[in-house]
Amino acid sequence: MIGKFLYLEWKSFFRSASFATNVILKIFMGIMALYMIAMFLLVGIGGFELMQSQGLDPLKTVNKILIYYFIFDLVIRLLLQKIPVLNIRPMLVLPIKRPVIVNFAIGKTMLSFFNLIHAFLFLPFTIVLIKNGYDATQSLLWLLSLACMFYINNLLNIILNNKDNLFILFLVLAAGFAAMQYYGLFDITVYTSVYFNGLFGMQWMVAVPLVAFVVLYVVTHKYLMKNLYLDAGLAAKHAVAKTEQFDWLNQFGTVGTFLKNDIRLIKRNKRSKSTVLMSVLFLFYGLLFFSGGIEAYNNPAMHMFAGIFVTGGFLFTFGQFVPSWDSSYYPLMMTQNIPYKGYLNAKWWLIVIATAVSTILASFYLYFGLHIYLMIVVGAIYNMGFNSHLVLLGGAFTKTPVDLASSRGAFGDKKAFNLKTMLISLPKLLLPMLLYLAGSKIYNPNLGLVFVAAAGVLGFAFRDKVFSMIEKIYKSEKYATLDAYKQKN
Repeated sequence: MIGKFLYLEWKSFFRSASFATNVILKIFMGIMALYMIAMFLLVGIGGFELMQSQGLDPLKTVNKILIYYFIFDLVIRLLLQKIPVLNIRPMLVLPIKRPVIVNFAIGKTMLSFFNLIHAFLFLPFTIVLIKNGYDATQSLLWLLSLACMFYINNLLNIILNNKDNLFILFLVLAAGFAAMQYYGLFDITVYTSVYFNGLFGMQWMVAVPLVAFVVLYVVTHKYLMKNLYLDAGLAAKHAVAKTEQFDWLNQFGTVGTFLKNDIRLIKRNKRSKSTVLMSVLFLFYGLLFFSGGIEAYNNPAMHMFAGIFVTGGFLFTFGQFVPSWDSSYYPLMMTQNIPYKGYLNAKWWLIVIATAVSTILASFYLYFGLHIYLMIVVGAIYNMGFNSHLVLLGGAFTKTPVDLASSRGAFGDKKAFNLKTMLISLPKLLLPMLLYLAGSKIYNPNLGLVFVAAAGVLGFAFRDKVFSMIEKIYKSEKYATLDAYKQKN
């Protein structure tokens, strides 16, 4: 039966309507995967010597930071790792045992790149440990314990999938521990390193993560079995309808009508709520750059890069899927007498308002100095005047139907990747960095700020002409977009 499932998955891939896009994406992802594997191998092989040269005990140093490594791994999984599933409903009417379906679905996640990539880091490191005189049995049991913990993260990702409240709570706790350690208030690694050192020093402790993995596998299996019914877990959920008029937006005419629809969409759907949450987290992205904690980020170009991102969270997460947010009823919209310009204007105003609010909320960056906050302000001007147009232009080529009931993929989707959108995306980040560096070289950093702000102001000045051009592109791509939104596979 497992062989039959694998055969169906193979057929599904090659018969997919987006097969060509998938091939291009997988080639690109394959190159990125090879790069990551090379980096992990480099660290795994050379990390031991590097830590020894710094006067550190390699094993104890790794054990000390493992808690944050596992936390970061889980966060990345929750944000990016998709849960492979079968087309389950047709299976339930066939003589296939439900445990077989569930075991195959879980087994697919075990072979995920998110699990296998860690072997290229810890396996070479373990071999180096053995070559440098560490006990072979203890080293291999330590490696087995870490493998169990990575698969525990894999199972947690399945259980926590779409549980936004638990994810937010977990993220806040992790950030809180990291902040307390950074400011010297509380160091969680003092306690967790005892456990990880014990995994190496006491052979019996391998039973702890091994038993935890088995127990969690049983829990995950029961969780999926419980929802594997057409009239329960797989049934469509219907929420109680609520009427929200937002009459105060009527004064803005057609733009107000579209704004009301967008506000309702954001409030009522899981995917859009997750996207707004991600845009809020972008506000804190600048702390990695402006705090000076990471030397590679502590330079003017990267500071300008961060200035664009701090206020561009909503623009990059919500804006990149215009008009895909409306994919479920886009064909109906196209049968109405709706001007594209009014539709795009409403999206533009939504992005501009969100960017302005983000700029005000980011005022805490004044702690790092006035110039840093001015970089964020001019980044916001650039986002509103220039990047907002690029995002809407890219939307004409991003033919990705969005499942509003799902919270997965807040950062993107495989069918959103194509050469046109990638080329359009380059000026979003590279141009302001180049403008800032040019102004700094010609005179001083303040002139760099003027250059970036001027690009945004020019975008405002030529907004009508730019919108007319974008409108023509949307019209030329209209039928290709409608066809893409009909594809469900």
